[in-house]
Amino acid sequence: MLNFIYYPVSFILWCWHWVFGKVFGEASGFAWALAVIFLVFTLRAILFKPFVGQVRSMRRMQEFAPEMQKIKKKYPNDRQRQAQEMQKLQSEHGVNPLGGCLPMLVQIPVFIGLFHVLRSFKPGWGEVYFFDKQGVDSFVNAKLFGTNLSTFITMPSDQLAQFGTERLNVILVSVPLMIVASIATHFTARHSVARQNQAALDNPQTAIMNKLTLWIFPLGVLAGGFFFPVAILLYWLSNNAWTLGQQHFVYKRIDAEEEEKKATAVETRQALAPKPGAKPVNPKKPAPGAKPANGAKRMPTAGPSGAPKAASPSADATNGTANTEIPGLTPGRSTSKKPGSKKRR
Repeated sequence: MLNFIYYPVSFILWCWHWVFGKVFGEASGFAWALAVIFLVFTLRAILFKPFVGQVRSMRRMQEFAPEMQKIKKKYPNDRQRQAQEMQKLQSEHGVNPLGGCLPMLVQIPVFIGLFHVLRSFKPGWGEVYFFDKQGVDSFVNAKLFGTNLSTFITMPSDQLAQFGTERLNVILVSVPLMIVASIATHFTARHSVARQNQAALDNPQTAIMNKLTLWIFPLGVLAGGFFFPVAILLYWLSNNAWTLGQQHFVYKRIDAEEEEKKATAVETRQALAPKPGAKPVNPKKPAPGAKPANGAKRMPTAGPSGAPKAASPSADATNGTANTEIPGLTPGRSTSKKPGSKKRR
């Protein structure tokens, strides 16, 4: 039913076992352990770009979290309107909530596929997906510190006898892996929670999810270690180790980009702002004493009383006569009467 998951997972595992089998030997437990670990690294490398998009999406959602709270307060009893307004807000900011869940959603079927493939490696079995009988026998006979990778603590004694492994050896290998994987899960969640702003921390739903990831999930890994094969514990530990290192790298990179953007914005504002002590210059008005532009008329300057000064007599360019016209007065009209005035009786 889920062969579309089992075959790709087994193929990647087969490829890495072929590589490390050339170094340590095909039946070496270290070769199989490294094959499982690099199966995780291959998957996480493919999902690196979606993870970066997830971090950026979460950062943008934290920035407009107050606006989402306003929508909830504005439509407290209308869930449908809330969903519409939030969807519109997310579309305006270019945020896709499902994009943030993609890396986690993809890891779930891979985990299930690896769990099924490893549980299928049993003594006396033939081919298992991409592995032939020789590959299955190689995995069954491989031991890591005296423990087969398919065994787990609560496995029945008769099945342990088939693998030729004692329960004490399984406990000595599984318990340290369980503890380290649980601690790694906790610190991975803590590193992610530390990036949340105050608005997100004050959200009740976010607070519940933070408690689950910080405490319940690590305890789940610790409890599930009694039922998980050693190979699955290796998968879980390497997956959390990759996640912790990837978060540190991506967060540091995004923080550097944001600091660079802020510095660029500050430099731009400083370049456009007037220098200290300098008066702002209005480009629409010419500076005092400056000559008018070509084709522009020079306005008469104001006299002591505020009225414009009369133009000084100037020689006519053609006949040499003096120009005695007063600005604002129509030629030929007497100066004794104002236009439009009537004689009083």
